[in-house]
Amino acid sequence: MYLWNKAKWPDFTWDEVCLLPLIGLVSREQGRLLGNMASLGFELRNEANLNTLSIDVVKTSEIEGEKLPVDQVRWSIARRLGIEIGGLVASDRDVEGVVEMMLDATGNYTERAY
Repeated sequence: MYLWNKAKWPDFTWDEVCLLPLIGLVSREQGRLLGNMASLGFELRNEANLNTLSIDVVKTSEIEGEKLPVDQVRWSIARRLGIEIGGLVASDRDVEGVVEMMLDATGNYTERAY
């Protein structure tokens, strides 16, 4: 079940006392992950970034009810990031649009004025 499927969406509440320690833990683990990523070589960092973005695009699309071909998503992202990968098929227009939107949202979020 997704958050917006709940009866009280978007009027929900939370307990900051319970939530703040969890947010702190996540933040610490995120810092550890970023530190580990920094110690990897360039190729491994690119591969990890490609895998993460591919999964993110596919799973986000699934939430919206759209099942995208993983190989096409991976190829489109790799091409846009300048990462050489072989053996994958070119992506169709729908996949290209979703990938472009997701890369813009994740790469340019600080440039948006909300």
